Amino acid sequence: MESSRNPVSLKQDYPEPEALPSLLELISLNQVDGFDSFKPASSFQTFSLSATGTETSDVQNAANEPLSIDNLIHAVSISMPASPMQATLMSNENRVLFDGHGGDGFADGIADPSVASETQAKPVKFHSQPMPKGAAIDQPVDFSHHPSIRRLKDRRFDTFKTWQGKLEKQLSNLRGKPQERGPDQEVPQNSENEALPADRYFDALEGPELDTLRPSEESVLPDDKTWPFLLRYPVSSFSICLGVSSQAIMWKTLATAPSTKFLHISLEVNRILWFISLVLVAIVSSIYLLKVIFFFEAVRREYFHPIRVNFFFSPWIALLFLCLGVPPSIAENLPEALWYVLMVPIFCLELKIYGQWMSGGQRRLSKVANPSNHLSIVGNFVGALLGASMGLKEGPIFFFAVGLAHYTVLFVTLYQRLPTNATLPKELHPVFFLFVAAPSVASIAWAKIQGSFDHGSRIAYFIALFLYFSLAVRVKFFCGFKFSLAWWAYTFPMTGAAIATIRYSSEVTNIVNQTLSVILSAVATLIVTALLVTTIIHAFVLRDLFPNDIAIAISDRKPKPHRKWFHRRNGSSYHARCKKDADLETCFNPPKTDKN
Repeated sequence: MESSRNPVSLKQDYPEPEALPSLLELISLNQVDGFDSFKPASSFQTFSLSATGTETSDVQNAANEPLSIDNLIHAVSISMPASPMQATLMSNENRVLFDGHGGDGFADGIADPSVASETQAKPVKFHSQPMPKGAAIDQPVDFSHHPSIRRLKDRRFDTFKTWQGKLEKQLSNLRGKPQERGPDQEVPQNSENEALPADRYFDALEGPELDTLRPSEESVLPDDKTWPFLLRYPVSSFSICLGVSSQAIMWKTLATAPSTKFLHISLEVNRILWFISLVLVAIVSSIYLLKVIFFFEAVRREYFHPIRVNFFFSPWIALLFLCLGVPPSIAENLPEALWYVLMVPIFCLELKIYGQWMSGGQRRLSKVANPSNHLSIVGNFVGALLGASMGLKEGPIFFFAVGLAHYTVLFVTLYQRLPTNATLPKELHPVFFLFVAAPSVASIAWAKIQGSFDHGSRIAYFIALFLYFSLAVRVKFFCGFKFSLAWWAYTFPMTGAAIATIRYSSEVTNIVNQTLSVILSAVATLIVTALLVTTIIHAFVLRDLFPNDIAIAISDRKPKPHRKWFHRRNGSSYHARCKKDADLETCFNPPKTDKN
């Protein structure tokens, strides 16, 4: 009976089984240590959204309110790069922190470093760098010296450089800054190591001076921009030195000749002009020497140019003029060794050019004859004049004979216009005065060799005087065209004619010869002065004295002809309209015939 009354007591006291945990459990954010917490680095700045209009006091009051999803306000922490160049380092690091107010990891909306997770990744270290000049908002930033920007430089001129950019690379390595170069910007090897043949110049260029590119040709250098100055600096610039240095000789002759003593000209004028000529020769030679050093390929192309090669006599002729015009106060007698030093380069150039004239081929005289060829002749007579002034005999006669023989052939060839029937353009009409240069200097040289102005000297002088007058009376022949550097070609021939007239008037003294000496000297001086001022204006004010030198930018092979792929129906009316510069729509959409 008792057992039925108290059934619980019959059961054994077994331990209760443990309750199984549920698979999902809802917890709050602040119950997990280290969750949604952040240890700020020294370079980070934490700020709230007060910039959107919420004041600091409002944010502090909101921190004391209980956390709820509805009024949750996030504070954003942004990592600012140490410099603009470190912006790329931030692309792999997400440094934006959202702060829920009331969390264990934050106090008053600010991250608490005491509860930061110890497993937090190591923060990125940023090293401060100097900001480039002009990094302000109102000033542009110059990144032209940055390595990635230097890779984008135009390298189309490297084929004309002496070492194809290798010198710049070596200098950069010496400064401790190796020059970087991308795989797509490797400097191409010069495929034109061999000299261009003469027929290639004639095929690619046109004009009497072979300085204009034919329409069917393409330039190897960019024609849409201005080239470097050294590439645009031609060897014909030495003609300026010829005009100024010949003036020093003329004023020295005016001051010392017996027939012009009545002018009472001081040798101080000769001294001033001689120093000006010396400085000018030094400047022009230095600039061209830099071109030889840095752009040797351009110099080589000028040397193999059928016309430009004649101007390589100009530097040596200018030095001969300086020796002839040296003031007596500086040196009375020059050493004879100087004459041999100056005549050796002229002799070597003559062996090359005269041999090509005689041997034939593409560089035969009948094909390359041009008024500028007189420069290769004048050097013989100027050298003979200087050698005779030093007391030499055999050497001056040798060069006089060589110059006389080749001048006769050149004179006949140019008179008959064997190479071409085309006339020179107006810009090159002054070049005709080069006909006067050789006989003028030859008359003075022969007079110096013989010791008197004999019949041989007078014959050469009268030839030069007649050619001078035949060109001077044609005033319209030298008017109505723009300035060109070729104008200097007729300065020293006019000065040479004036010097020959002074020497002749000293031999045959009369009022006519004396008046002619003064007139020709005044004209030569005015022309040289006007050209010098004009050259300075175009060089430093207008800055158009040296345009792109197209003559050296020809390719080594003729370009392939472009085929016309659009409609070619000879005799049709729409084809005739296309030939007359019709619009493209008319050319590509021929009229349709109605089919009944």
